[in-house]
Amino acid sequence: MSPDALKEAVAPYQRAMESATSAGARAALDAMLSSDATIRMCHPFGDLTGPDGLWKTCIAPLLTALPDLERRDMIVLAGTTPEGQHWVGCMGNYMGTFTAPFLGIPPTGQLAHMRYHEFFRLDAGRVVEVQAIWDIPELMMQARAWPMGPQLGAYIATPAPMTQDGLRASGDGQATMDHVVAMLADLCRHPADPDPGVMNLPAYWHLRFNWYGPAGIGTARGIEGFRHWHQIPFLRAMPDRNLDRDGLHSHWVAEGAYVCETGWPNMRLTITGDGWLGIAPANQRITLRSLDFWRLEGGLIRENWVLVDLLDMWAQIGVDVLGRMRAFNTGRSLAPITLDQGLCA
Repeated sequence: MSPDALKEAVAPYQRAMESATSAGARAALDAMLSSDATIRMCHPFGDLTGPDGLWKTCIAPLLTALPDLERRDMIVLAGTTPEGQHWVGCMGNYMGTFTAPFLGIPPTGQLAHMRYHEFFRLDAGRVVEVQAIWDIPELMMQARAWPMGPQLGAYIATPAPMTQDGLRASGDGQATMDHVVAMLADLCRHPADPDPGVMNLPAYWHLRFNWYGPAGIGTARGIEGFRHWHQIPFLRAMPDRNLDRDGLHSHWVAEGAYVCETGWPNMRLTITGDGWLGIAPANQRITLRSLDFWRLEGGLIRENWVLVDLLDMWAQIGVDVLGRMRAFNTGRSLAPITLDQGLCA
């Protein structure tokens, strides 16, 4: 299938979710997904099967919490991976009025946003696999219900590409993919080689690049911001990053100046140092699911959108973030919020 044909296969679902209703969203989900599709969702949802599993566990509760839910895709890429699989990758924000609890997160009665990175694998025109991360911590922070440590990076509502062309990406993306893969290879040369210069960041990254990390880590600007607000704490805590690739797989798709990657999981590390997210150096082995998008400008990475399933990572080290949140907010009401029209008598 061509990239355009792949995108068209998921487009009816995207359109139905732009102004979501229960009937319209469910019908579009049934039409897009095969009945036995494998659904790999972020924590706490886990692995599900088919449209019924995705609907009952994820979409319907989100619609209950944000009844005027709208889906805002900002990047959509499609193509065939080097291994021959057909994937569509989407980055955007779910938005709506947060009027009922979601996963125990107290409603705010105000407009809320939650970034998603969703990847769809197709076979014979139907989606047979989904890999998706929703930035649930982002919603928790807006509700002032985040029970873990403060993030180092900036908190922002993640923007669309600076060029506003993320929905029109097309053309040969091989050079873009090669650039990002080479960048990741050089990143992984350190800290095995103790000289940070071996990562060669200026050769890959634009001087004014933005790194849009998940809530809990935050957003960073430029090489200096990236190093201080993400990379240094990450490497101090887990200096063996990406050295063990046994059994880990990534799926890559590129169009024009854009490339995306999904892996479930695609990193295996050991927490042996302090500094990342306030986690104690407990010598704990973890895996990470990271779903990423990059945009190049002038042959350098200008923007990088990164979502990591941090709630799953916390669960691996024995911390129930949602349970801690419920305890943290014991005194808060979880009652649905009803807003009147604001008319004076």
